[in-house]
Amino acid sequence: MSAEHEPAALDADDPIMIAAFEGWNDAGNAASAAVDHLIDVWDAEGRATLDPEDYHDFQVNRPTIARETTGERVLTWPGTVIYTAQGPWVTNRSVTLVRGIEPSMRWRSFCDEILEHAEDQGVKTLITCGALLVDAPHTRPLPTFVTSEDAAARIRYDLERSDYEGPTGILGALGHEAALRGLTVLSLWVGVPHYIAHPPSPKATIALLSNLERFLGEPIELGELPYEAEAWQRGADELAEEDEEVAAHVEQLESVMDEVSLPEASGDAIAEEFEKYLRRRDGGKSSS
Repeated sequence: MSAEHEPAALDADDPIMIAAFEGWNDAGNAASAAVDHLIDVWDAEGRATLDPEDYHDFQVNRPTIARETTGERVLTWPGTVIYTAQGPWVTNRSVTLVRGIEPSMRWRSFCDEILEHAEDQGVKTLITCGALLVDAPHTRPLPTFVTSEDAAARIRYDLERSDYEGPTGILGALGHEAALRGLTVLSLWVGVPHYIAHPPSPKATIALLSNLERFLGEPIELGELPYEAEAWQRGADELAEEDEEVAAHVEQLESVMDEVSLPEASGDAIAEEFEKYLRRRDGGKSSS
């Protein structure tokens, strides 16, 4: 991404879909937590639930049973829910949110069902959100990657194509099928330090939400996430203080990141991105 200009945002009247799934695509539950956060702060309404009987092996993703405050016991089945949000936009944007668990079977039918809902909502752009384990220190801004196979989108949003080849998850399958239907697909990923991958990962969730702000061109209320990220950071620091091997590994990762001068490791780049973040939020507030 070029640092010389602020990349374009999605068209204000462009209906979009944002999707994340627990499982192989979701290190530290960072991506599913990002969509959960959007569902909450945007007061999204559930519109459809995909039948879990069609897509899940319940010995892999088991249902859960709990007792409500009324005393009634409730069984909750794993699955995928599609939400719609008419959030606190400066624009009249329509957003569809997909939150679920990576299916165990019938991936093509699963993708078709989601994309039929996208078509019903007039969705033009699909943003898939994922998280992966990486060799990155928790003491630095976590790396994010946004790619697209769409040539026009790469030019407009200053993106690159992914050079990954190999096994893929449901995000890769959904993005591929969406592109075949003519949707613009943006693939957004965040890296989670492998040595502290246990969920939750609020710092990684914030990194994803910050990137989504860039494409929406509007602020996302973060709520308690910054405080949770601070607590996560302190916990990681304490782990390094208590374990010499972890401390040595973190120091090595910091050295490698600094030596290659990645944008994420540059103080000037961090300051610049923070200034852009403030401009986006101030601009959104002043226009509302």
